[in-house]
Amino acid sequence: MRPADGDALRVRAATAADLAAIAALHSGARAAYHRARFPGVPFDVPAERARWHDAWSRDLDRGDTPALCAARRGTVVGAASYRHRAGHRTAVTLHQLHVDPGHWGTGVGLALHHACLRAWHAAGVSRAALDVLWHNHRARAFYTRLGWRPDPDRRPAPDALHLSLTLDLVTAQAPPAPDGR
Repeated sequence: MRPADGDALRVRAATAADLAAIAALHSGARAAYHRARFPGVPFDVPAERARWHDAWSRDLDRGDTPALCAARRGTVVGAASYRHRAGHRTAVTLHQLHVDPGHWGTGVGLALHHACLRAWHAAGVSRAALDVLWHNHRARAFYTRLGWRPDPDRRPAPDALHLSLTLDLVTAQAPPAPDGR
């Protein structure tokens, strides 16, 4: 069944007006996937929300960090940001891609990822990289389904908590725009 127009997901450039919603969903998403590893530890606390508010505020203020948000019925339910790797206009690092846990499995992450891919292809980017927490099996499975593979050029982080992944954009097709163009 096709969702009603009011339920349609819209991916757009994030603005300062989206900051509080993005920080809250980021904090909530991190809390949800950290609970799998550390049950009972409160991750979605004011200090974490403030931390992610400050981080996203910096990203939204930077000219070199495109930030996107996904909204459904006027509510921000996902966000992503990336930047070109230093000295490499044809390589990007996906810094953030988070979905409100209440919207996991509804296509929000895929829509954000597709929007990033379209932007990267349009900019002539040939390679993308990201780091994912090792214990975040949901995210690792998501990226694997989308063609991301362990990066042979990047060693694991010294803390062994992160896995570096890469996506070859020369072979990955840009998905069509949501309106079919």
